[in-house]
Amino acid sequence: MRNLLLTISYLGTRYHGFQVQENAVTVAQTLQDAMERVMGNRDDIKGCSRTDSGVHAQMFCVSVKTECKIPCQNLVAALNNQLPPDISVRDCIEVPLDFHARYNCKGKRYEYRIHNAQSKDPFHYKAVYEYKYPLDVPMLDREAQDFVGTHDFSAFCAAKTSVTDMVRTIYRCGVVRQGEEVIFYVEGDGFLYNMVRIMVGTLLAIAGGSIAPGSIPAILDSKNRSRAGATAPAWGLYLNRVFYDPNDFEK
Repeated sequence: MRNLLLTISYLGTRYHGFQVQENAVTVAQTLQDAMERVMGNRDDIKGCSRTDSGVHAQMFCVSVKTECKIPCQNLVAALNNQLPPDISVRDCIEVPLDFHARYNCKGKRYEYRIHNAQSKDPFHYKAVYEYKYPLDVPMLDREAQDFVGTHDFSAFCAAKTSVTDMVRTIYRCGVVRQGEEVIFYVEGDGFLYNMVRIMVGTLLAIAGGSIAPGSIPAILDSKNRSRAGATAPAWGLYLNRVFYDPNDFEK
């Protein structure tokens, strides 16, 4: 028995998130279909996270226990030959049998990408969020610093969640401009359902004047979802990086 850690990336536009669902095409289902054709068995896979419908991933990790003997390098090439163009296996390594892609994860980095120009970009359709109104990036970067630290993020979580512990720690976040693209980035030990998208929606509400600058600490303290901004569309969100302790890879 081997335990493999696959690193994949995908454009989530035509998928209903990562996790397998009935009557919906997901990244996990598509990956398992390819793995079954290559490896001979439909092994159970463990994803590092759940991503919503339409969300993308530059780095997403999946662990799988398998009897398959194909070397990792050959497995990467074989799986990519079976996968559609919007999903790619980037790497494969063997890890200890008790390694779990989700439970061994120490933190994640997300990016939210906004195309901030008067004219939309048809080549980025459903891959970035189109927002034509001016954005004061230095001001938004200052506002975003109020997310840093350990807080109860109840006000930044969608109502339909079974999670009871709403406390999360944000290590760093900010807003930068790269030409016509504005990027909100955030790193933390974990994230609630729709948390990053609500953080972005709140910053955009501050930019638009419907929420006053300096309000984020009070919104956090309120624990009231209605105090925060709208949930930004899914297609601007990317899981950018997943963090693990290198010692967890040692057999």
